[in-house]
Amino acid sequence: MNSQNVAPPPLVRQALEDAARRTGHDPTSLQVVSSEAVTWPDASIGCPRPGMQYAQVLVPGFRIRIQAATELLEYHAGRGGSPFHCPAGQVTEPAAGDPRT
Repeated sequence: MNSQNVAPPPLVRQALEDAARRTGHDPTSLQVVSSEAVTWPDASIGCPRPGMQYAQVLVPGFRIRIQAATELLEYHAGRGGSPFHCPAGQVTEPAAGDPRT
């Protein structure tokens, strides 16, 4: 995997720390399932909140998925931003295309 196509280690570390706090699991028991550069389809960064409107612009960023026992947690970030947990019911898929644009 090309290093330009994965989330930077500090973002992965932040996501792991939050996942450990959120789930109560020991950080060493968590597994990073995927860490990838993506392009989000709008300014919601793949996690739109009900009732909110978002600018319809492509946003380069990252998606990190972490397995905590039977629970899969998803974290999203824009380039230059910190990762945040996106609840399963709010997750939208990244836009198709090259995430480095």
